Amino acid sequence: MNTKRIVITGGPGTGKTSVIEKLEEGGHYCFHEIIRSMTLEAKKNGKSEEFVSNPIISVSDPIAFNKMLLEGRVKHFKEADDLKEEQVFYDRGIPDVLAYMDYFKQSYTKDFIEVCRAHTYDLIFILPPWEAIYISDNERMESYAEAKEIHTQLEQTYHSLGYKPITVPKGTVEERLTFILNHIKPL
Repeated sequence: MNTKRIVITGGPGTGKTSVIEKLEEGGHYCFHEIIRSMTLEAKKNGKSEEFVSNPIISVSDPIAFNKMLLEGRVKHFKEADDLKEEQVFYDRGIPDVLAYMDYFKQSYTKDFIEVCRAHTYDLIFILPPWEAIYISDNERMESYAEAKEIHTQLEQTYHSLGYKPITVPKGTVEERLTFILNHIKPL
């Protein structure tokens, strides 16, 4: 079966997880974001008082942290091959790793880009920044201003890899879900 791979992405606090959870409730297969568990682990092993933003800039070895993140997302990508699903959804895609590294001005080798090019998705939905729903928490440490900048970087990264992200309008979770599902029907 040729499973369609669909990414739900966006800056922090845009409602991605709520959309993914609603997709899952509707019977859709979803791969969950892995950065939150990695963030908690990095904070546990580091000095939590130093975390003022994303842990990507606070871990002792950002390249190793990002390689782990990249490997986790590639693992999710490959796991879809073994599923008997018409389509699967991902809470963030492999290119998100590049976007965050670019945002935090971290260098990376071309193998990071090659991994993104070797594992392509069918559709990318991007949720825009939305101040009314934005909340910082123990794993989401960016300010709303940073979230907007990360959104811009995500758009640029996906475009640079040949994708045309579809912006999901602000609205209730149900409205956003309907928008996404209506765009998937032609697949």
